[in-house]
Amino acid sequence: MLIPFIDLSFLFFFSLTTIFVMRKAARSIGLVDKPNERKLHTGSIPLVGGISICISLLYFLFNNPSIIPHATLYGGCIIVLVTVGALDDRFDINFKIRFAVQAVLSVAMMMLGNIELATIGDMFGTGEIITLGWFGYIVTILAVIGAINAFNMVDGIDGLLGGLSIVTFGGLGIMLAYDGQMNIAYLCMVMIVIMLPYIMLNLGFFGVRRKVFMGDAGSMLIGFTVIWFLLLSSQNGTNPPLRPVTALWLIAVPLMDMTAIMIRRIRRGDSPFKPDREHLHHLFQRLGLSSTSTLLAICSLASAFAAIGIISEIYGVSEFVMFYLFLACFAIYSYLLAKIGKISQKK
Repeated sequence: MLIPFIDLSFLFFFSLTTIFVMRKAARSIGLVDKPNERKLHTGSIPLVGGISICISLLYFLFNNPSIIPHATLYGGCIIVLVTVGALDDRFDINFKIRFAVQAVLSVAMMMLGNIELATIGDMFGTGEIITLGWFGYIVTILAVIGAINAFNMVDGIDGLLGGLSIVTFGGLGIMLAYDGQMNIAYLCMVMIVIMLPYIMLNLGFFGVRRKVFMGDAGSMLIGFTVIWFLLLSSQNGTNPPLRPVTALWLIAVPLMDMTAIMIRRIRRGDSPFKPDREHLHHLFQRLGLSSTSTLLAICSLASAFAAIGIISEIYGVSEFVMFYLFLACFAIYSYLLAKIGKISQKK
């Protein structure tokens, strides 16, 4: 137990040091977030959270190349993603370019890493495991793009992306440790540890002047890592440690929020990718909740969803029951989101 504790402690301080170094570099090249009509923070904030997490993660993988299959491929993919994300943070590139890069990386994941969504289990209660065949390639691409952008879109208030990421990686780590898949479980712990310095600075633990943001580089890194770990865990042989439906519960809030808000935009006649201030955290704040209360409320909701998935997985609740319950929760979530939106507009 002592050696993992020492290693994790070193990673924490390595990540913390990296953030402070990158803060200065970011200001010198203009990699900062400036307030506008959608971003109500004060001053220019360095967008280095994702870059520092990437550097720290690559350092760990370089020293532990056998911890997961195809670690080199994964490392190369996140370098590409973070580079594109940083360019987007600096120059605001077209979202179609980001989607194209994400799609290419998902193909690399499938072709070179043999990681794809080949089966979704018995989600519909037919009694048979549903395999996707060639359609699995399309679903995998959509899953990768969806996961990346779900975590990207939820990054709206201080601490939220980090908090939701901890819920997801923590829940996945618990499930994999329970199943005996200790390598990936430990990597989930590593992700949490190297994100903690970012969360601390993002929440102002070291003073407002030292605040940093994750940036698109970070949110894309988090989303891609989540979907990589989930696919690796749920498609691992004939008896996978994690049923695919459980993955939905581990990323429930980002997934539900993205889907609900895109449906609302389409109904209004807007592009599903048009930015607005209609996300759950925006609506909570318009109802009068502080940023801290909003953060705690949403992370608590995400933890409750993750707990449902974990408990259902451990006790072997039928996949179709978990799936239809998830759909019911999404319907309730969408209804309440719309109601909260109408109430907040009247205030």
